[in-house]
Amino acid sequence: MKNLSKKLFKLKDLSAILADAQHSENHLKKVLGPLELILLGVGVIIGAGIFATVGTAVAGDAVRPGAGPALIVSFALTAVACGFAALCYAEFASLVPISGSAYTYAYASFGELVAWIIGWDLMLEYCVGSIAVSISWSSYFVGLFHSLGFDFPAWSTLDYRSAFQGFNKAVQLLNTGTPFEQITPALQKAWLAVNGAPHIFGVPIICNLPASLIVLFLTIILVIGIKESSKFNMFIVAIKLLVLGFFITIGAMHIKPENWVPFAPNGFAGIKAGAAIAFFAYIGFDCISTVAEETRNPKRDMPIGIIGSLIVCTIIYMLVAAVFTGIIPYSLLTTSLAHEKAEPLALAMQHINLGWASIIVAFGSIAAQLAVLLVLQLGQSRIFFSMSRDGLLPTMFSKVHKTFKTPYVSTIFIGVIIASIAAFTNIDEMIDLTNIGTLFAFVLVCFGIIILRVKEPHRHRAFQVPFNPIFPLLGVASCVFLMTSLPMITWIRFVVWLIIGIIVYFSYSIKHSVLHK
Repeated sequence: MKNLSKKLFKLKDLSAILADAQHSENHLKKVLGPLELILLGVGVIIGAGIFATVGTAVAGDAVRPGAGPALIVSFALTAVACGFAALCYAEFASLVPISGSAYTYAYASFGELVAWIIGWDLMLEYCVGSIAVSISWSSYFVGLFHSLGFDFPAWSTLDYRSAFQGFNKAVQLLNTGTPFEQITPALQKAWLAVNGAPHIFGVPIICNLPASLIVLFLTIILVIGIKESSKFNMFIVAIKLLVLGFFITIGAMHIKPENWVPFAPNGFAGIKAGAAIAFFAYIGFDCISTVAEETRNPKRDMPIGIIGSLIVCTIIYMLVAAVFTGIIPYSLLTTSLAHEKAEPLALAMQHINLGWASIIVAFGSIAAQLAVLLVLQLGQSRIFFSMSRDGLLPTMFSKVHKTFKTPYVSTIFIGVIIASIAAFTNIDEMIDLTNIGTLFAFVLVCFGIIILRVKEPHRHRAFQVPFNPIFPLLGVASCVFLMTSLPMITWIRFVVWLIIGIIVYFSYSIKHSVLHK
């Protein structure tokens, strides 16, 4: 038992981590600078969170109240929590400039078992986050083509839950004598999806094909190379910043101050729930730390990329929230289905009878979420790469392509998994799972900073979290505060996921760990 305990909590020395990465045959190219890092951060932070979850954060869902116009306050609360975590990530990234993010940091501060748990948790964050973003991207993509006069078969653009939920509501309305033309477009679409779906052995086939196909497309880009992926991201970021600027400018001209009253229709409970949902809009700055090994000067550039991208995105979010809640009444969003709230900014433009503007917003969201998907899949493949290099996952996941110098096996494997799940799931379920996984990672990173300051007090730190341990502890407290706002079913799913991870660790990883060998 004593030997087992030593194995489970054996630390990987920082010097050993750096040496292993430097001398490993499977190493990555150093091609990224501070501008690329900030743009990667903006690329992944500004995306599905602001283009998709803002509707749910304002209106709430079946188990939580919405923030209403007080979403502005929700964004501020979330920014504070993320700010504390970002400072801790910045110190770790400058201290341990290795691919692997919080997983690598936990290996150096808590030991192998906790490192495995955090790595397993990061799989949940990045994979499930990618699924949620691909679903939102599909909603905007299909909506854009509908605005241009082309409709995909309804059964190929919805998930089972949304389709049958909408179908049942449509049937209820039709049974009361309501003409089909008078029910909402979303309910019409669900009715058509169920009735028009092809069948296999009597089972209707309803799946979100666009969500799957876009994941597979980006997988190909990621395999080709990190520099090419970065250039693609920079182009996409420029597009979405222009579109958000357009939304803020046009929307500000149609704000009705009465829509801000009452400011907080559900009180602090709504603000807190809105902050937990809106947290999804901030996920991304931690992804920057996964490319530390591909950064030219990580000790200087990683803190710039992490903190800089967070500041830029917070300013943009609060402006968008103020305009959005000033355009569209709170009461209107509370009556929307989940897949309608997946495209809230386009819905706001339609509400003020600017159909042409909704097309531009939809196009911007399509571009924005491409960048988010790209970086989330990039981060997940690097987590797999690092865990495989340490022996905790099969060695095939740390194979680097001879020509492209990318972890192509893990990239392809992850892309196929995400594409398969995205075809059949609902966006609200995916967002909550992503949020709890990310918040858990933030808690461990904040604790890790305190521990390493004690264990490695003399190691040079290019960036340090100020007021240690106060700021890290505030980061822990604020993240736990947001976690308490998530539904119980999300906690149950999270615990089940961790149990599965523990089983995998004891059945495979502990036997193949490079550290133990």
